[in-house]
Amino acid sequence: MIKELVTELRSAPLRRPWGADVPYNHVVICTVTLEDGRVGTGFSWTPQIGAQAVKALLDNDIREAVLGGPAHPELVWEGLSRHLSEAGRGGLTTVAMAGLDLALWDLHCGASSLVDVLGARRDRVPVYGSGVNLHYSLDELVAQARRWIAAGHRAVKIKVGRPDLAEDVERVAAVREVIGPAVTLMIDANQRWDLHRARRAIDALAPYDLHWIEEPLPADDVAAHVELRRHIDVPVAVGENVYTVHGFRDLLTAGACDVVQPNVVRVGGITPFLRIARLAHAFDVPVHPHLLTELSGQLALTLPHPAMVEAVEDATLTGLGLLAEPYPVVIEEAELRSARARGLGLTWS
Repeated sequence: MIKELVTELRSAPLRRPWGADVPYNHVVICTVTLEDGRVGTGFSWTPQIGAQAVKALLDNDIREAVLGGPAHPELVWEGLSRHLSEAGRGGLTTVAMAGLDLALWDLHCGASSLVDVLGARRDRVPVYGSGVNLHYSLDELVAQARRWIAAGHRAVKIKVGRPDLAEDVERVAAVREVIGPAVTLMIDANQRWDLHRARRAIDALAPYDLHWIEEPLPADDVAAHVELRRHIDVPVAVGENVYTVHGFRDLLTAGACDVVQPNVVRVGGITPFLRIARLAHAFDVPVHPHLLTELSGQLALTLPHPAMVEAVEDATLTGLGLLAEPYPVVIEEAELRSARARGLGLTWS
């Protein structure tokens, strides 16, 4: 039974700010104590806004709802989802729920690692270089691409969506020249386009051998994604701003995407993430977890389809100085493997 839940908010400055309005990432560390004295730790995450609201939900509504109750992740998540539905089925609600769910999974694993509990399907997964770099100058973007290649990344992703399409073309062309034809290149529009702009942009950028276009349209506009996918040859990746299992179901049943990218915190934790992964597998659609490399990498090792893991330059939990050794994963030569630490393996600095 759950005896106590406490939280701590930490804000870590980004060495490479994600624009003038995103100088920090925030985590709310969530610690759950059971009546038998066992302790589990999880976290919620927000890169820009809502950290105080997430902490308030955990400290008040969530804490009051779970104290004295069972500690099984599935049982808690189902009941809590119903209890919090008045506050919204996704968004800040699921971000807050993730803190508790991850802590309960940390406990559920016992002395075993998360990878061993879920079942490893592979020993290692590739890590792709990523950057929140739309505000970079062309020279800065090219320099970043060179750093990725020097680090051994065999896949990279850059942002697109500048007001002038010619600038996007110039930037993608420059990165492709730096990385060469053998390196996989993805682009991410972060929902900046409408259907017309997306068609024009992808037509203009298609010559650069794109592995996928990520979030070309507003995340909840399923019909527009279906229409776009009918008219382009570049695979469509979506999911970082989809917060519920039902949201992923709607995208998959409509045929709106080729890749799904759930963020394990935004969807509410490992419990719903696994449901989304099973759903995607039923549609034969691969899952590439979004951000949070140290946790996403562990999940990627257990997924049915091969997956890549995203590492935004200097913005992993380790890179932000939020984690202390021993680290839960080992990244060598742009490949990630589990360190087989107990539970989630996250030791907060």
